[in-house]
Amino acid sequence: METITSEQPTVPVPAGDAPSSMDEPVVPRRTPLRAAIKTGRPQEWIKNVFVFAGLLFSGKFNQSHDVLEALLTFFAFCFISSAGYYVNDLIDVELDRKHPKKRFRPLAARELSEGTAKAIAPGLAIIAMAIAFAAVNWEVGLMVVGYGVAQMAYSLGLKQIVIVDVMTLAGLFILRVAAGAVAVDAHASEWLLLCTGMFALFLGVTKRRQEAVSELHEGTSSRPVLEHYSLPFLDQMVAMVTTGTVISYSIYAVNSPIIGNEMMWTIPSVLYCVFRYLYLIYDRADDRSTAAIVIDDKPLIAGAGSFAAIAFLLLYVFN
Repeated sequence: METITSEQPTVPVPAGDAPSSMDEPVVPRRTPLRAAIKTGRPQEWIKNVFVFAGLLFSGKFNQSHDVLEALLTFFAFCFISSAGYYVNDLIDVELDRKHPKKRFRPLAARELSEGTAKAIAPGLAIIAMAIAFAAVNWEVGLMVVGYGVAQMAYSLGLKQIVIVDVMTLAGLFILRVAAGAVAVDAHASEWLLLCTGMFALFLGVTKRRQEAVSELHEGTSSRPVLEHYSLPFLDQMVAMVTTGTVISYSIYAVNSPIIGNEMMWTIPSVLYCVFRYLYLIYDRADDRSTAAIVIDDKPLIAGAGSFAAIAFLLLYVFN
């Protein structure tokens, strides 16, 4: 069955290349609606859960008004990030058509016209800004605008600059956390922002390594910046940001603004999630997107669930 978020081939096979076996299933084209949803990458919205960090760690998760404000901020970032994916696919459409997997994206596969995509992208951005400015507050609204501008800059050129590309992605994660904190009138501590930045760098660098290995094996070159990343260099970066991520979170857990060093009980869960992700990247050679790995890997889900459960108990039950 076709799914909205699948990366499977959806274009008809040319007559000359038709499979010889009549038993081989034919994957139907996506409808325009499914193609439009697919282009917005709803599976990537999981990254926006960082918006709830300020709500969780400020001890306001039991206040309905603040939960609503955080939820609205979450949706604002979902819409603005989807608008960014549209812009990215419009810019990269020709490169995507040369990639063995990305060529099945709706725009590259011509399931969604470029004209339609150009109309949908600003619509999503307007919805995001309307939610942020009208339903939350002007500060969150400005952060959503800043996020959109940063996404545009990334798609238009920053993603082609070695090191700057992953640092830009890390900045987008920090902006999510900061906006979530502002939405609920909470203080995002320096250590929380540092932990977010290091974790985002960890995800960004490991993603670059996945892409470099994939293109090396497939002999493709759909992301020019990868020409400047060697595997030994990426491995060094992974080692460094992994260490930074673990140390920065450990220091934050020892000095939690609300419950002090009791947050240290969450450190094992964080360590497990980091090590499990590295295991999937290196030993299993998993080349799926970060969102796909997080959503599908049950041990990783269990680790993240244990972290959330322990943090909730410490902050709201035993505190």
